[in-house]
Amino acid sequence: MRFIAGNQITLLRSGGEYFPALKLAISQAQQEIYLQSYIFQDDRTGRSIGQALMQAACCGVKVNLLLDGFGCQDLNVDYIAQLKAAGVNLLFYRQKISPWSFQKNRLRRLHSKVVVIDGQVGFVGGINIIDDNNVPNPNNVPPRIDYAIRLEGALLPRLHASVADLWQRVAWLNLLKPASHKKTLSGIHAPGIPAAFVQRDNVLHRHDIEIAYLEAIQSASQEIIIANAYFLPGRKFRKALLDAAKRGVKITLLLQGRMEYFLMFATHAFYSEFLNKGIAIYEYRKSFMHSKVAVIDSEWATVGSSNIDPFSLLLAREANVFIKDRAFASELRADILASIDAGAVAISAQQWQTENTFKRVSSWLALGLVRVFLGLIGEKDE
Repeated sequence: MRFIAGNQITLLRSGGEYFPALKLAISQAQQEIYLQSYIFQDDRTGRSIGQALMQAACCGVKVNLLLDGFGCQDLNVDYIAQLKAAGVNLLFYRQKISPWSFQKNRLRRLHSKVVVIDGQVGFVGGINIIDDNNVPNPNNVPPRIDYAIRLEGALLPRLHASVADLWQRVAWLNLLKPASHKKTLSGIHAPGIPAAFVQRDNVLHRHDIEIAYLEAIQSASQEIIIANAYFLPGRKFRKALLDAAKRGVKITLLLQGRMEYFLMFATHAFYSEFLNKGIAIYEYRKSFMHSKVAVIDSEWATVGSSNIDPFSLLLAREANVFIKDRAFASELRADILASIDAGAVAISAQQWQTENTFKRVSSWLALGLVRVFLGLIGEKDE
């Protein structure tokens, strides 16, 4: 991982800030747009972004939309036809799915959310193309919490090369001629924020995102704050956090408090160990939290698509931006702490041991199922 200086980075909080910024950038596109997303929902937000993409295509902009075959399996076929008819180049990453297969190639998904426009403006984060209110029982909960960044500067060539390369490979696999693209570079140079674009794939970069986290945690001296929706760290990650706590680093975990899937109970399996070592755990229960962010020592920060669980760290294609900038890290830190104050519940070690028998039993059952599943596909708890 190499940090490159000379970047202008803006933190975007949830869809309320992300989608207006994305639509504006799309409307200003002159040559090409690459957009990758795990989910592209046919709802109010999806229709709005889709309309912006179709308008850009009608104006002669090459629009390349790459969606995951599993995450978008329910996308309306008529809407897909509408996008294509307007000139949007639409491809699916691993469209063939099977609920009966444990083959890795069926389970490796495109979970990254990356947009690059004209090689000049980029977006990276955890926000799918879906309305913030598109959640279970939307009338009873506030919008979902999530993050992305808007990026200009010296890191753009890396983002641009990444999205263009993946588009070409998927096009070849679909027996299509890859669209040509221009290698436009940003005109913004140092001074600026140092940042690194780190991806996880299943070839040369299987552990890059995890390694970046581990190096930062191992060098932490004061504070670690992690806000992550699906948190099931492997052995190395758990040890790094426990070692940091042992040397006096203050650690705060903000985790999803609303269980969407049974396997999420596996997160609770490590509560006792963490709480007994002084790691603070908060569950966000006010609404649904989809965040994948962290701040260390108020100087290092990351925003991206990668959860801290085996599915993100061992199987899915992910993308995070790692940032070394005190102002940005402080802004993100303040926002996470505000979410804790506004809608999170603190979990105490004593309460967890005395009042959560069902959750503790369920957590070990869920963890056992996760480990059996990983064993079936040839992976292990590293």
